[in-house]
Amino acid sequence: MEPVLLVVIAVVVLLVAGFLFYRQRPDGDRQTAAVKVGPRTIEGRISKSRAALGQSLRNLFGRGALDDEFWQSMEEALIAADVGLAASTGIVERVRRQKPEDPAGARSLLDTELRSVFDSADRSVDLEGDPAVVLVVGVNGSGKTTSIAKLAGRMLADGHQPLLAAADTFRAAADTQLRTWADRVGVPVVGGREGSDPAAVAFDGLSAARARGKDVVIVDTAGRLHSKQNLMEELRKIRRVLEREGGRITESLLVLDATGGQNGIAQVREFGQAIGLTGIILTKLDGTARGGIVVAVENELGVPVKFIGVGEQVEDLMPFEPDAFVDELLADA
Repeated sequence: MEPVLLVVIAVVVLLVAGFLFYRQRPDGDRQTAAVKVGPRTIEGRISKSRAALGQSLRNLFGRGALDDEFWQSMEEALIAADVGLAASTGIVERVRRQKPEDPAGARSLLDTELRSVFDSADRSVDLEGDPAVVLVVGVNGSGKTTSIAKLAGRMLADGHQPLLAAADTFRAAADTQLRTWADRVGVPVVGGREGSDPAAVAFDGLSAARARGKDVVIVDTAGRLHSKQNLMEELRKIRRVLEREGGRITESLLVLDATGGQNGIAQVREFGQAIGLTGIILTKLDGTARGGIVVAVENELGVPVKFIGVGEQVEDLMPFEPDAFVDELLADA
């Protein structure tokens, strides 16, 4: 047989063998190349909130007198941006008590007071554990599954080795959606059959992370209305199972849709009571004029916003930076 033909046959045999080996690997071990998460800033990414609040405040600061109507209009502008009634009233009262001399002084004090809402919050992500366990919850349609994959991509880019546990076993497309995104960012997934016990899948994910040497397991849970107590009890069960097996829950993150405005306050309160929350991922902030919800959540409930979603790409899930957010929010004012 000709030497060239022998080489060709050998190459074909190796390719077929490699393909068969890949197909036989457990699905959770398949990975694509990790997506590089480059630096992004919030500048220009919350244009709707910036324009809405900026126009109202620009008209306000263009006036001369700091009379009762001025202060009432400032409060109304903040409420319209979904800063919330309690937060808006408190901020305006504190600015007014400092007796600014003119609208420019009032704007400067408003800037300072908005920043002060965020001062004491810890926005770090606790990934200490063997492995660290990140439990992610949220209502249907909040962008939970895509946020989980983007978060995993960020962790991978930072040198961690995350694994995803697909504990949303009720929605037929949930597992497929998570695996599609996981392939994009290059992280493995452990799942279960449709309708299986979510707590068991979460446990399997924890076990698999330990066996494979992964340092973070991110648990995706089924989207649920915060008012459905039986579903909230299911979340409590997932948490109990993970903690019983020695998996300290290092982060419990609520994915919150920014376009929902003040409805998000009730979600934070209910999920917080059910499982405790360490932080919030605020999604779709680029598509709403209600960016002030960030202020309302932290002012009223004290739960820190740790990440914000401002687009569809992996790198569009960004750590929340309060100073940059306030700068952008007031840029047109």
